[in-house]
Amino acid sequence: MSRGYLEERRLDFNGDVVPFDRRQALRRLGDESFDVLIIGGGITGAGCALDAATRGLRVALVEAHDFASGTSSKSSKLVHGGLRYLQNGELRLVYEALAERQILAGNAPHLVHMLPFLLPIFRDGGFIDRRLARGLGLAMWGYDLTGGFRYGKLHDRLTKSEALARFPTLDGSRLAYAYVYYDATADDARLTLAIARTAAFHGAAVANYAPVQSLTHDRDGRVVGVTVAADGLTIAIRARVVINACGVWSDRVRAMDRDTIAPLIRQAKGIHITVPRSLIGNQIAAVLPVPGDRRTVFVVPWGDFTYVGTTDTDYDGDLDDPRCNDDDVAYLLRTINASLARSIARDDIVGAWAGLRPLVATSRSRGRTSDLSRRHLVHTGASGLITVTGGKLTTYRRMSEEAVDKAIRMLGLHGHRSLTARVPLVGADQIDRDGADPHLAPRYGAEAGAVLALSRQPGLARPLVAGLPYLRAEVVFAARYEMAQTVDDVLSRRTRARVLARRASVAAATDVAMLLGAELGLSPEMQRAQVTAYRTRVDDAE
Repeated sequence: MSRGYLEERRLDFNGDVVPFDRRQALRRLGDESFDVLIIGGGITGAGCALDAATRGLRVALVEAHDFASGTSSKSSKLVHGGLRYLQNGELRLVYEALAERQILAGNAPHLVHMLPFLLPIFRDGGFIDRRLARGLGLAMWGYDLTGGFRYGKLHDRLTKSEALARFPTLDGSRLAYAYVYYDATADDARLTLAIARTAAFHGAAVANYAPVQSLTHDRDGRVVGVTVAADGLTIAIRARVVINACGVWSDRVRAMDRDTIAPLIRQAKGIHITVPRSLIGNQIAAVLPVPGDRRTVFVVPWGDFTYVGTTDTDYDGDLDDPRCNDDDVAYLLRTINASLARSIARDDIVGAWAGLRPLVATSRSRGRTSDLSRRHLVHTGASGLITVTGGKLTTYRRMSEEAVDKAIRMLGLHGHRSLTARVPLVGADQIDRDGADPHLAPRYGAEAGAVLALSRQPGLARPLVAGLPYLRAEVVFAARYEMAQTVDDVLSRRTRARVLARRASVAAATDVAMLLGAELGLSPEMQRAQVTAYRTRVDDAE
């Protein structure tokens, strides 16, 4: 596909709302034949759909639940190289991740935001012994030279008073000094949604709540499609190549292909907790040491809140329902309280989330999950089923490119190179930074004006969730233009009310259901069922 095509499509945005029609997509899935079908609507699957569609292929994507409902909404929400990977000697991984960070910041400037990180050095029990602090300084330079400099910001060494000015609740009696370096943050769920919507803008048929029931094989045993269940219908989807991008569920899809398989995935659970930012007072993010361990946790500001995470432990429970257990929460509280002058209590927690990382399983992956590489894998089975897994949020585009490169070779095509390094995401164009709404622009970009226009309708300008900046208009926008189908879609992913203020989000569930009902034609009984399901999900997670 040519540069001219991309420039033409870029101009077609024109600040208008990009349609994202589920009913139309479901019709296309049954009526058309596709070059590439992607299973999985997380960030990697959405990335594959965008990469393939912008190469000129006929593309379909199906997701069993909602976009980003798995790992891709439950990450640490960082677009970064990973300083600790540099310390582990994974120079190539850090270089690639920092290059991808720069690409993503250019393609989605409304969603990816630069964030300074404080790395405090304590007199004892800190991130690193003071005698080795010079080595950490060299690591900082290494991070800058590997790609951090692309932001135009280099690390700096701060005095104790300078560090406390940025993070006043640190334990000043033990703090010696600190480093500051620069990375980026993004709302992972909204980033995934923007990628999926951009893929649809470029021609992909994309649908959520369409779980795969089986794989379809031809006479030679090659995978040539799937059957999905959606809205009470069974839809047979025909495709020349199928890509399995299901993250921690990838081995389940592979099991549909062959009865006995060697697993590709080792699951690791990570949790985060959210507290009011006023309790910590951090102006910037921080990397804090875990007492008695070589690990660290992030402390990241998010509006009026701060979240802390993550844990990193082996997991063999229900893939569909990872929980934040008491040990996980105690681990994070113990870690942050070891570095603060005041203590954060369990009752201070207003939100939490647990997610699973799909780590690539190898013969060498017997150690702690926190020590394992975040590299990715593109695997092709005997049937031609392509599985892409592992990796991290920041490197999704590179993972997607490699998976589609494999599909291109299987299709026997030539000259169809990836273009996604210069494909802007929905909302990226024509952002009015001076006149933009400070709450809507960082999430909707150029589409913020459309949300504001909706808010002028009676009742839609009112706050949706007590204590949070979300508007009732955002529910209507989510149903019309973002394929939201349920109360959980709105409160957990289109907005992030559940992870920022879970109790307040429960109080708003009925209001959300009524607004969705008017847009989607949900009966009163269906609305009540969704409210009950959401309340139960939140209660069970506590």
